Amino acid sequence: MVVIRLARGGAKKRPFYHIVVADRRRALNGRCIERIGYFNPIAAGKEIRLHLDKERANYWISKGAQPSERVQHLLKQKTTETN
Repeated sequence: MVVIRLARGGAKKRPFYHIVVADRRRALNGRCIERIGYFNPIAAGKEIRLHLDKERANYWISKGAQPSERVQHLLKQKTTETN
């Protein structure tokens, strides 16, 4: 099964997450099929907090990928942000 989830990166006490499409059986920070964006929860100033390619996310969801709860929340946030 293919899932859309967050893969953690960044430094200690300074998280940064890539939004990735991956096989569910892979490790959380393991190999992914595609990176479709990133999420910076502690963005300050002019830093971008959320960058997400909605077209690719919708494509993968149409192919049967299951977004995690947090990614669903971010997708909803991105949709309301652009309207």
